[in-house]
Amino acid sequence: VCCHGNPNLSPSLPLFPSLSSPFVHTSAHSFEHANILYYCSFALFVLHLFCLHITCLQVADLYCSACECALCEDCLPAHEDHPKVALSQALEQHRSRLQERLGAVQNRLPQISDALSLVSEILQQLNNQRASIEEDIQSSFEDLHKQLDVRKSVLLMELEVTYGLKQKVLQAQIDNLTRGDGDITATCTQTEEALAEEASVATLEVEHELEERLKELAILRMPCQPEENDQLDLVMETDGLRKSIHNLGTIVTTSAVASQSEAMGTGLEQCIVGHPASVTIVTRDKSGGACKTGNAILSAEVFTPDGSIVDGEILDHKNGTYEFVYTVPKEGNFSLALRLYDQHIKGTTNSAANATPSTGSSDGTKRRGKSPGQKKKGSKRASSALGTPRRKTQNPIEDDLIFKIGTKGRNKGEFTNLQGVAASSSGRILIADSNNQCVQIFSNEGEFRSRFGVRGRSPGQLQRPTGVAVHPSGDIIIADYDNKWVSIFTCEGKFKAKLGSGRLMGPKGVSVDQNGHVIVVDNKACTVFIFQLTGKLIAKFGSRGNGDKQFAGPHFAAVNKNNEIIVTDFHNHSVKVFTTEGELVLKFGSNGEGNGQFNAPTGVAVDVNGNIIVADWGNSRIQVFDGSGSFLSYINTSADPLYGPQGLALTSDGHVVVADSGNHCFKVYRYLQ
Repeated sequence: VCCHGNPNLSPSLPLFPSLSSPFVHTSAHSFEHANILYYCSFALFVLHLFCLHITCLQVADLYCSACECALCEDCLPAHEDHPKVALSQALEQHRSRLQERLGAVQNRLPQISDALSLVSEILQQLNNQRASIEEDIQSSFEDLHKQLDVRKSVLLMELEVTYGLKQKVLQAQIDNLTRGDGDITATCTQTEEALAEEASVATLEVEHELEERLKELAILRMPCQPEENDQLDLVMETDGLRKSIHNLGTIVTTSAVASQSEAMGTGLEQCIVGHPASVTIVTRDKSGGACKTGNAILSAEVFTPDGSIVDGEILDHKNGTYEFVYTVPKEGNFSLALRLYDQHIKGTTNSAANATPSTGSSDGTKRRGKSPGQKKKGSKRASSALGTPRRKTQNPIEDDLIFKIGTKGRNKGEFTNLQGVAASSSGRILIADSNNQCVQIFSNEGEFRSRFGVRGRSPGQLQRPTGVAVHPSGDIIIADYDNKWVSIFTCEGKFKAKLGSGRLMGPKGVSVDQNGHVIVVDNKACTVFIFQLTGKLIAKFGSRGNGDKQFAGPHFAAVNKNNEIIVTDFHNHSVKVFTTEGELVLKFGSNGEGNGQFNAPTGVAVDVNGNIIVADWGNSRIQVFDGSGSFLSYINTSADPLYGPQGLALTSDGHVVVADSGNHCFKVYRYLQ
């Protein structure tokens, strides 16, 4: 309308309902009220336009840029000194700006939708964890004396308070995102409707209002990063219960979020082949405040140029800071992915440092899955502990590769970072498919039988299974690295129970001794645990260090006919044999590439004669020793070389099966016993 619109005919209600009106609410009453207000306002708006149209019948083809209005012939003298443009040009420019604003705001919808989905998923996981822990609390206390009822109530109250605080943050974020989504959607709908009408002077005031609202929405701050996490864990100690009943049970969680946490250290930019590199992680809450407690769920992976994964360990300093230590096997460009609660930590995505090896060159880095982490600089040294694999030809056992199964992928018969291997007396081969969160089962002839496993952090789910063993009862035992417990499944893959929860920090390998006890190698704690199948702890031994009774990143274990436990000590480049009481019986191996030397040993098995078979990860070979640790020979793998072998076992028909992790397959070799 022109500047001479009749003020006496202006409606008392807004020309167009704003987004602050009740029509965005979801209750039936508010929605009905909003509809009435909307249609009444619209009717008054139409009446207003009609009356104004009567008032000014003669409108010039000019538009005053200073006053932002169309001009009739009577208006021209009052605007003589004002800048004026053709009305058609003004309408076209205004429509163009409005369309641009609309596009800018609409582009925010996918981001908000993704954030809403992510936060909703975290809230659902939080609810699941709460339900799971509540079941654990209930079942634990049902077996205890009536004196535990008081502590039970305290723990349930603590759970509700902790859950309530976290749920309140997540629900508030969801409410904000939902309101923002509704505001943007409604405004965009109104704008699209306005743009669908024919451009005219009469729509200018409405479009002005819409433009202002779109400006506000374009800069509206929305909480698109998760402001809480879904961790709710229960630590329950039952040993010495009568003495410690007052302090029984703790609800464990943190407020750490990945978007505020930081990673730092030289290990982000450069590393030396064969020497440990370190990255420090500082966890922070949604406001950027430093977390003061440990137990956050972190994961870290270092990828080689060919896509395989370099082993490493995360140390929890229990003060909100963590250290990731890894060692690269050869020079080249390496990618690092650090995650907190499955979210990338700030500064560890989409940034990279060019690798400049001191000798030779690299073809670049190959990324896996959704891990576009930082590239690492690896430099070659003459005394490298994890250098280029060398093929040993002296004194080989004249065995051949029988077959190999697998390629990189997520379907049956495909693997992504396979690690643990087990073989049953019934002629089955079991593979712990770590990054696919499952166990795959094959016959001794390599025929696929079945697979089971679902990713998750609840009992019965898997989060990076690394070790697998078969109990004499037929049950399948799985080391669940990131869930920090060991799961027991039936031979059909149905979940039965878990053990070690609250004790284990990072179980890597599992085995079963002659008494049916479960041997667990805790990679993070550098400790060997011995459990009954019921979950009762029988014994434990080992600590972090370089001593004879200490470990540095132990991996897998086997048991010989004397019921002695054989453990591969990864970073100490040795194999150690212990009694079930933790007394050292034998230690053999040193760092190197010669006969009987190791470059980070992993898988281990014992044959019927007591000979010890070891997967030499860094040297990409398999060595055979007698029961006293003397080197005997190599398994001949020259026909199809290994790359980074992990778990290893002897099948029921006397062959060696090994997880060829770097080649994404497992291989079976003839073995002469």
